[in-house]
Amino acid sequence: MTPDEYRRLALSLPGTIESRHMNHADFRVGGRIFATIWKGNGVLMLKPEQQANLVNSNPEVFSPATGGWGKKGSTTVHLDVADALSVRAGLLAAWRSKAPEELRPDRRHKADEF
Repeated sequence: MTPDEYRRLALSLPGTIESRHMNHADFRVGGRIFATIWKGNGVLMLKPEQQANLVNSNPEVFSPATGGWGKKGSTTVHLDVADALSVRAGLLAAWRSKAPEELRPDRRHKADEF
């Protein structure tokens, strides 16, 4: 997967906009960052339990970010070995944890089809 493919998947989620933070692209919903592109990889802003599930299910694609950010749930997506299905699952988890209630898929929104 390329950074541009990652970008396209992130932007396909309802209410998502692309912005910039510390000289790299980020993706926001409701004003909150849920994903970024950093040094050719994706980064997901997850809850620690979400991170553990992704890392355990696919450790080649997902790993905790280094340092304190990783301990808080920030998760690196190794795009060079990632497949679209895994990336979609990670992006959707991160998006759900930041999206306003009215946009969340559990409210039968179009994101269920993502």
